[in-house]
Amino acid sequence: MVDRPLESPFVEYQAATPVGRPGKIVAVGKNYLDHVREMGGSAPTEVPVLFMKPPSAVLGDGEAILLPPQSERVDYEGELVAIIGERLHNVDAATALRGVRGYTCGNDVTARDLQAKDGQWTRAKGFDTFSPLGPGLVEGIDPSDLRITTRVNGEVRQESRTSLMIRPVGELIAFISSVMTLEPGDAIFTGTPAGVGPLQEGDVVEVEVEEVGVLRNPVRRAPA
Repeated sequence: MVDRPLESPFVEYQAATPVGRPGKIVAVGKNYLDHVREMGGSAPTEVPVLFMKPPSAVLGDGEAILLPPQSERVDYEGELVAIIGERLHNVDAATALRGVRGYTCGNDVTARDLQAKDGQWTRAKGFDTFSPLGPGLVEGIDPSDLRITTRVNGEVRQESRTSLMIRPVGELIAFISSVMTLEPGDAIFTGTPAGVGPLQEGDVVEVEVEEVGVLRNPVRRAPA
């Protein structure tokens, strides 16, 4: 029986995120064709590829991504993230976009070796600190053609536009709402473009989305 709070890196990060702690985080895989090709896969032909990240993975702008001892390769994945503003259930794309509260930058940090080893993505994408969000929440912008850039130590590693998504934001949210009800505060990671790569202790990774801002996180090794 636990008679004291469990220690977690998330505790100190919650106040730093623009949306607090999302009720759920739904992420979309394989949504940029160039990223699909660099990973040696094929684009989904019928429905988007969905996976979940736990709320305990969230951290804010300026806080440290922790490299877990279980993994030998941890990658950055810069993304546009939509934050839901109202309850959405089985809606169309236009209604889905109207139901977005705002947008922020996200980094779908991934233990790439564990992703390949496990054959499914929960462990690889679910470690504490693997869902940076920030720096703020921007309302009223059109997500259809925004520049997205990821830099590591100032060097550009990813450069693309949201117009190159296989499925646009409204369509993604509509599809997700046909599977599960979305609630205010839920976060939707919309996919990453080509250029993903490893992070090392001491790096600083930045995800910049046009009209949204720059999310910066240093990288540290987690205590053993």
